[in-house]
Amino acid sequence: MTKEEIVKFINANLVCHLATCENNQPHVRGMMAYRADEKGIIFHTGNTKDLYKQIRDNPLVEACFFDPKTTTQVRVKGKAVIIYDDNLKREVIASRPFLKPWVDELGLDIIVTFMITDCYACAWTFEANFAPKEYVKISD
Repeated sequence: MTKEEIVKFINANLVCHLATCENNQPHVRGMMAYRADEKGIIFHTGNTKDLYKQIRDNPLVEACFFDPKTTTQVRVKGKAVIIYDDNLKREVIASRPFLKPWVDELGLDIIVTFMITDCYACAWTFEANFAPKEYVKISD
């Protein structure tokens, strides 16, 4: 897959599993990315969540996006960088109304937006299961 195909795949399959590491112990959880582009992949979480503390302390992460229709997966490794942008937070909240009551009660700062940058992605299919991995840089 090309860089453009990978970004398109991620935007079409926003649900993924995101792995972090804390004290040499991996942690994986289901997530929904907000969007992907040539700069990286944007996510959100809460400042009380373990995920926030883990990326703050060790920003190296990996995400796995999967399309069950084609049984294609794309794994992305990179660095999680916190984005301090209230306008982005408001944009995320507007597109994901389930966050609004939480923000109304606790304030905008409860939301943390972050981007996986310096991304390298590898696509996988059953047909190419034994082929050597080919990583594509998808962000600077």
